[in-house]
Amino acid sequence: MPINDLDHLAQRLRGLPGVTAKSAIGAVTDVFGGGDWWSGPGDDGAVVHDRGRNLIVGGEAMLPSFVAKDPYGAGVAAVLANVNDLAAMGARPLAIVDTIVGPREVTRKILEGLKWAGETYQVPVVGGHLTESDGPPSLSAFGLGTAEKVLSATHAAPGQALVLACCLDGRMRDDFLFFPSFDERGDRLAGDVRALAEVAESGAAVAAKDVSMAGVIGSLAMLLEASRLGVQVDMDELPVPEGVPVADWLSCFPCFAFLLTTPDDRVEECAKTFTARGLTARRLGTLDDTGEVRLRDASGSVVVFDLNEESVTRLGR
Repeated sequence: MPINDLDHLAQRLRGLPGVTAKSAIGAVTDVFGGGDWWSGPGDDGAVVHDRGRNLIVGGEAMLPSFVAKDPYGAGVAAVLANVNDLAAMGARPLAIVDTIVGPREVTRKILEGLKWAGETYQVPVVGGHLTESDGPPSLSAFGLGTAEKVLSATHAAPGQALVLACCLDGRMRDDFLFFPSFDERGDRLAGDVRALAEVAESGAAVAAKDVSMAGVIGSLAMLLEASRLGVQVDMDELPVPEGVPVADWLSCFPCFAFLLTTPDDRVEECAKTFTARGLTARRLGTLDDTGEVRLRDASGSVVVFDLNEESVTRLGR
């Protein structure tokens, strides 16, 4: 990929709606004041210490236009987003609750999507709130899990390896950049997301971030901004699904894709946890203290985010 193509790619990744929208999160700090990265705002879920246990809690609101267009898919995505967030914290999911508002025919499809995803990921949807309304539909869901050892951005440090664990089996949606693997992975997905807890408990990984609508590089910047770390991503090592353009893969929300940081001498152990399940795991680079998230290939390198000067979420700034 020539350097001018890298520059163009960097501009695209910086401008993704899933990246630019994250700056709104900074309003939480503006109102509530600075907290800490563990209990929030910060990581994918908040850590609540309860009588010797690490409870992980989090929530997701689905885009209203998505709920209106594909209510069943929104129900699935609500569970997926929560389960992935819990996994990124090293947690095993315990339960999901939801809040649903909308016309009867829409809310029923949402419930059907929630039910299917809950059964697929083996996490019960234990309750919530439902209001029938003639107005625009809305859906939010909230996840609860437990973590023996927490994966947190605060644990990332220079010298650790950056590993991308992902599923390359699937097909990109035609209407927006979402790469589902539901048909290809089936009931294996439940074990896939719990593999994050395995590497957390063994110490083979210390920090993680699920790849969401911010894409691979935007999500990576969110993982590193807590400590203003940097990394040079080796584009030649990037695993990409067959037939999917690199730019689309880096811009999409995959069904299963996690960025992990791992001690340099435990990369193989971390990767094997995923590859033994038929997933892909590959080292993309080494964390450093530059604060720069860079892409590199044979033609050169380009800075996508300089975390010394900017923050994706505006948290802690």
